[in-house]
Amino acid sequence: MRSFMIDEITPDDMEKLENWLKEQELGSSIDHLYHFNIPVRLLSPLQQEHAETCGPFYMAVETGRDWVRLELLVRAKKILRCACIAYATGEQQQHMVGYLENLLTDLRIPL
Repeated sequence: MRSFMIDEITPDDMEKLENWLKEQELGSSIDHLYHFNIPVRLLSPLQQEHAETCGPFYMAVETGRDWVRLELLVRAKKILRCACIAYATGEQQQHMVGYLENLLTDLRIPL
């Protein structure tokens, strides 16, 4: 699995991040796994076609004891297997990595 990971995060900063993710209701049914929705404007043509039947689309964010990892796979909330589920395009990847980095900066968590 391709992913973007930031590690060596302090326990206090991990707590701050986890609290923010929960407050924003980004959690999933699995502990320490969150969903960052992909903006509609960044969806691939196939994902746009499948938006009604498969979407919304997101990238999974997993948190650990001292790390956070953004999976670079675009997933669909309504279905597990479909051609629209694919590794992030360059634009999707750049946007979502930037989103995570900006979030950590806003929470004053050093990168």
